[in-house]
Amino acid sequence: MEISVSSHLLTSPCTSSSSLLRNTRVRVSQTTLIPPRFQQLPLCSAHPRHILSPMDARRSTVTRASLVEDNGSPITSSTPDAGARIGEVKRVTKETNVTVRINLDGLGIADSSTGIAFLDHMLDQLASHALFDVHVRATSDVHVDDHHTNEDVAFAIGTALLHGLGDRKGINRFGEFSVPLDEALIHVSLDLSGRPHLSYDLRIPTERVGTYDTQLVEHFFQSLVNTSGMTLHIRQV
Repeated sequence: MEISVSSHLLTSPCTSSSSLLRNTRVRVSQTTLIPPRFQQLPLCSAHPRHILSPMDARRSTVTRASLVEDNGSPITSSTPDAGARIGEVKRVTKETNVTVRINLDGLGIADSSTGIAFLDHMLDQLASHALFDVHVRATSDVHVDDHHTNEDVAFAIGTALLHGLGDRKGINRFGEFSVPLDEALIHVSLDLSGRPHLSYDLRIPTERVGTYDTQLVEHFFQSLVNTSGMTLHIRQV
């Protein structure tokens, strides 16, 4: 198919002289070769911009590695795909080896093995109620006590959450919820502010749940807010 194009339509900032285009006959293919996602982009601009292909975007992804937390322990992490709300972290210390992957847009799939049965149960609840996909693997010195595992799993989850949130555009920054659990009524408020703070007011009537020391609950949340940059209030009503 051939069409004749009027000369006044062929003036373009991308050509040095529009006179070269006058009275030009143009052959137009009936097959559209431009992918639909690029059809709205200007084919010509006075200030050309480089358009990244999906492969270029993957190549330009910067891997975050060897972050050092306030206790001097290294954390290595990566961002799997540009735009995905997924955080992955591997944390290794003398006492623990922890791997965490969180998909904030998941289906509530839980896959946790920390060596602490009650902690695994609570991570399963996080996945179920928040609809996150939570994968946690931890090996540690639980034969000594649960402290290091409890702390480092929380550190890693907080860091994975931080990376999964990315620039936090489009999220509801503030949230609160109350839940009645038989005789206990718990109220939680949070702000994904980038400023870590914990206010904790729980009265747990027993020192242990299974083998888990309930004094570690507050320490878990303190470690979580420190690496996620979250302001968190937990109150028993």
